[in-house]
Amino acid sequence: MEKSKLYTRTGDTGSTSLVGGARIAKDSVRLEAYGTLDEFSSFLGCVLSDPKCNEEVKCQLLSVQNMLFNLGGYLASEVPEGEKPAAWGLTPEHISRLEGWIDALDEQTPKVNAFVLPGGCMLAAKTHVARTVCRRAERRIITLANTEYVDPALISYINRLSDYLFILARYFNFSEGVAEITWHKD
Repeated sequence: MEKSKLYTRTGDTGSTSLVGGARIAKDSVRLEAYGTLDEFSSFLGCVLSDPKCNEEVKCQLLSVQNMLFNLGGYLASEVPEGEKPAAWGLTPEHISRLEGWIDALDEQTPKVNAFVLPGGCMLAAKTHVARTVCRRAERRIITLANTEYVDPALISYINRLSDYLFILARYFNFSEGVAEITWHKD
């Protein structure tokens, strides 16, 4: 059996296929939404690849990456007129689990009474980058939701993910004994 080619040439004119075969422009709002989720997942891969990322966090982030793949597929599918499909595989328990992770990390980190700037140890810095890409994905998804149906649970999940990544970055700094960088009005 011959291996298939990685390239198809079908996107050479600036369009791509959605799940189901419909073609859309590569700069469409829908493609921006699921493309930014893919970019976000790639940044999570940078966090995961860091040797200082512990096994528990790796398991959590792999779970998130799998969900992001589901959500990307959901966003890459046309919504039939008048329908309101649920995001693929996303349940209220996924959001509750994220909130549990946030609470557990928050309990382990000292209280801070200032705005935290991105940085600190390398792992925290990578996590802050992932957090900001997550926020951009959220903005792109909301832009899509302003014109087409998007399951509100998906928006909640992505919003909660950025909160998780914020406290995860703080946890990494604390674990490494690196002080938070805080904003000072000069």
